[in-house]
Amino acid sequence: MAASQLPGLTSPGGGWCCCVRPVPTRFPTRKLPVVPSLTVENYVKAIYQISTTQEDQPVSTGQLAAALGVSPGTVTSMLKTLDAAQLATHTPYEGVALSATGRVLALRVIRRHRLIEQFLVETLAMTWDEVHEEAEHMEHAVSDLLVDRIDAYLGRPEVDPHGDPIPRGDMSAVDEAADSGRLLSAVAVGERFQVARVLDQSPPFLRYLAETGLVLEAIGTVERMVDDAGLVEIRVGSRAITLPRDAADNLIVTTVA
Repeated sequence: MAASQLPGLTSPGGGWCCCVRPVPTRFPTRKLPVVPSLTVENYVKAIYQISTTQEDQPVSTGQLAAALGVSPGTVTSMLKTLDAAQLATHTPYEGVALSATGRVLALRVIRRHRLIEQFLVETLAMTWDEVHEEAEHMEHAVSDLLVDRIDAYLGRPEVDPHGDPIPRGDMSAVDEAADSGRLLSAVAVGERFQVARVLDQSPPFLRYLAETGLVLEAIGTVERMVDDAGLVEIRVGSRAITLPRDAADNLIVTTVA
């Protein structure tokens, strides 16, 4: 169609008009879905992780403040926001519990985090003490589509580099409880064990474990419990290792024949 034939672009005398008639909107305005903020995701993740260590009992304001490094007043204000968004139920002086929707959101964030950690270890050869901070930043930026592709690329791993279970794509709950194995400190003298999970994932502790050979799937034997000194003596391969009891309390193991 020639320019002179376009409606609203020519004057009655055939010359160009200096104005264009506004075109009426024919489509209704569509409300975009609300994307949870980084702060909201951090809160629901923290609530979920704390609650799983205490048989899904409500999480206190103090527990959340300590876990997130913020003041109790900040936590109280945020819990009101989560309650209003129907992501959690907050009862003053009792604590907070996630709703079904909040639980799904928490599992989504945890799934992203743990798959990113596994991806960084397997594809970029990063060590297990390097990946947590990177995953903390990336878990809020990647889409669920990308995470699903990473999951498929890695062969749908069941655990991350620290032995933490990875939620499946349907956001079904995972067994976060420590009783999925036993604490190393609870293994009897003479028993053989295999490292299945590390609870303390601070970089210094992970580096210490790597130096001693106590990595995931490492097999060892408990040789002696020195209760008075709070020590556990074990052997991994040809190496004799003396662990403080609190370190042994942060290792989940399974018994092997």
